Amino acid sequence: MNNFVAELNELIKKYPQYKLELGYESWKTNFLRFFQSMTNYNITKEVKKLSCTIYKGKRLFSFKMVNPNINELKKKILYAEKFIDDLPEDPDFVDIENDKEITKQGEIVDNTEKINLKDKISILNELSNAVKPYNFKIYGTFITNYVQSFIINSNGVNKEYITSPIMLDVKAVSDKNQVTVIETYGSEDFVKFNLNDFKSRLLNKVKLANLPIIDMEPGKYEVILGPAAISEFIQYLLYGSSAQALDTGNSCFQDKINEKIFPENISISDSPHNDRMIRFYYDQNGHTLKKLDIIKNGIFKNFMVDNYYGNKLKLKKNGNMGTNIVFEPGDKSFDKMIKSVKNGLYISKLHYMNFINMKETTVTGLTRDGTFLIKNGEITNVVNNLRYTISLIDLLKNITAIENKNYVLPFSTNYSEFFILSSLMPSVTVSDFNITSSTKAI
Repeated sequence: MNNFVAELNELIKKYPQYKLELGYESWKTNFLRFFQSMTNYNITKEVKKLSCTIYKGKRLFSFKMVNPNINELKKKILYAEKFIDDLPEDPDFVDIENDKEITKQGEIVDNTEKINLKDKISILNELSNAVKPYNFKIYGTFITNYVQSFIINSNGVNKEYITSPIMLDVKAVSDKNQVTVIETYGSEDFVKFNLNDFKSRLLNKVKLANLPIIDMEPGKYEVILGPAAISEFIQYLLYGSSAQALDTGNSCFQDKINEKIFPENISISDSPHNDRMIRFYYDQNGHTLKKLDIIKNGIFKNFMVDNYYGNKLKLKKNGNMGTNIVFEPGDKSFDKMIKSVKNGLYISKLHYMNFINMKETTVTGLTRDGTFLIKNGEITNVVNNLRYTISLIDLLKNITAIENKNYVLPFSTNYSEFFILSSLMPSVTVSDFNITSSTKAI
């Protein structure tokens, strides 16, 4: 591994006529899937990948390689030389990343080795046995990764970082009526995993899922959004805080820096070094990441700006990518939040959400994996999945209570490498949440 990285550094010196950006990654995963409370399959996979971008003036040529070697890389560069002069120029390109700052990282444990298959199956079997008396079976995944990454370029950037994320995703499904509920855990430190707490939270949802099923009429309701639900809403909203959205005219935050938009109790940041989460140290170009306030006490503070858009838009670059979004907790216990709702909904999770108008932040989607009726401060029924149509700006403006604790929510961005990110979210109470129809189904 280190020998190949040294060869990459030497290779860059041999092409002074170009600016090269190289990203080299050694990636290992152990992926266990559970189906109907039994082990479905277990995959152990290792792969090495290289991405290369060649800049000649304002022209660029990019390619990727799997399990690369130096000779094959030289052939790819030779191939690129035949075409790069015929490619169109990007008039907005200025230069590649020049940030050489190195972030000191603590010791990273290889969780693919630390959490073995026997331990994973033991945990899932205990969860399976816990839900069995309620006529539920569990379906889920238990993923551990170990990723060593290098970012090298012609401006002298030479950085290495390691991550070893854990993602436990458990869905409990009723044998009686197919009602589903879900519980997740994500971290890099498995010492922090509390199986009894995880099991207790899953069982609380399973017990609620045995309540009678009803439909809901369209209308505006007071709702409590669980951490997974508000997390997805925030991810969609914060697309508008990217410099790319600003550049394309799709940002809801255009001309709103230092403007108070939301209630004072709303503070949201990108916190890549938060030790409760799956940490990141550099962006994909090698810029050093630090905590970035996006919304502070209701005031929009910063766009997330990479090297390219920083140069193009004359904005201070920070490299933040929204990999570690933290919604600060409030002052209400979850029980008190439930007790305060007279006629409303608890929405655990969302599904199949899409923008209707990106700049206006209107979205539509479905509820999933646990939607419940709250009547006079108590959860009384399971509700068939519902369709909603809302403005994300209005959603945050209508937050009336924030839970006094927040939870790590892991999520995977794809199914080829199980690239795992995380957010840190409380539950929130929202007024005037617009339900447009029922799916008439769980």
